[in-house]
Amino acid sequence: MKILFFSHYFPPEVNAPATRTYEHCRRWVAAGHEVTVVTCVPNCPEGVPYEGYRSRLRRQVEMIDGIRVVRIWTFMAANARSNRRIANYSSYFLSAVWTAISQAKPDVVVATSPQFFCGWAGVWGARLKRVPLVLEIRDIWPDSIAAVGAMRKGKRIRFLEWLERRMYLAAKHIVAVGTGYRDVITGKVPSVADRMSVITNGVDGEQFRPQAPCAEFSARYGLEGKFVCSYVGTVGMAHGLEVMIQAAERLRELGRTDIVFLIVGGGAEQGKLEQLAQDKGVAEQVVFTGRLGKEEMPKALATSDCCLVHLHGTELFATVIPSKIFEAMAMQLPIVMGVRGPALEIVMEAGAGVPMTPEADEELVEILLRLADDPHERETLGQNAREYVLKHYGRDRLAGEYLNLLERVVGEEGARR
Repeated sequence: MKILFFSHYFPPEVNAPATRTYEHCRRWVAAGHEVTVVTCVPNCPEGVPYEGYRSRLRRQVEMIDGIRVVRIWTFMAANARSNRRIANYSSYFLSAVWTAISQAKPDVVVATSPQFFCGWAGVWGARLKRVPLVLEIRDIWPDSIAAVGAMRKGKRIRFLEWLERRMYLAAKHIVAVGTGYRDVITGKVPSVADRMSVITNGVDGEQFRPQAPCAEFSARYGLEGKFVCSYVGTVGMAHGLEVMIQAAERLRELGRTDIVFLIVGGGAEQGKLEQLAQDKGVAEQVVFTGRLGKEEMPKALATSDCCLVHLHGTELFATVIPSKIFEAMAMQLPIVMGVRGPALEIVMEAGAGVPMTPEADEELVEILLRLADDPHERETLGQNAREYVLKHYGRDRLAGEYLNLLERVVGEEGARR
């Protein structure tokens, strides 16, 4: 089977959509299928090409673990709210559709969001090649940009909502990464309910496994002898990471500067949060690493004593299942869960963490004091976490489910012709 995959993000970028796409595609290649990914020159979140890459009009082709990766020109912009970001998204759409014309005819097209225009690149790519489209939804656009205040409700949002519904209707099958997303989509377009599946995010249990803290990493960021609560992922508008700085203030007042926060990743809010930590006098308690390479992520988690997963408390974000919970669980870390909905249900069913109300810094402090002073509870939660995540969310099983779905879609399309 030949698969043409549209994804705005791909390694060496390390965000959730890049990782999910890569982990699935490399397993499909290992199973004997041909996969081409149409993606950007890596630049997220700063909007600057990574070392070894250049932004140019001529497309660049490379092979990564058997995956043919076609890197296209886009207007680059930092991951922040701006018209430049819209230009980045729309230029991907135009370049991706143009690139699709010259690609060999696939058996199926897959397109993943975020972002919204990537889904539409898949719609037109599938139409040009006259093959079925499987649309993967990782983010509900435009609801999510409205939820964080990046765009006001009005004519533009209504137009995007119309495009969103047309995109769902154009897909032969829709894959949602969680039941919450499925419910939102079928609420908007009930007619797609019978052609939707849920294939969650997952984790590679070999890459992410319990290991001793990395002494070099601890020394690099001044974490020796500290109880470390980490946040690993995009530092964006949706994540409400001010709660960590507010909690650090309270911990300082309590004389518990042995408890520190580690923010691993970059994004639109990093500069603002760093300045806030300076202004509040907690810069030594809130450590920012910036963007790290994929190989550094297990080191960061191994240096942590617990992991915070957090989003703003808006209703839409209760549908989200952040992929970072699976990696932390596989590393045998207890989760402090500041997200409601299905994600919280997973963690609580696993017995892998402690819930907190989103944006409630007092609750966060109480939880961290308890975990810091009770190593037995941390150990129990961590063991539960790894056992559960490997049983239910292993990448091999999920990639196999996805591949079976693609084969079924291709088979049904062939039977109709």
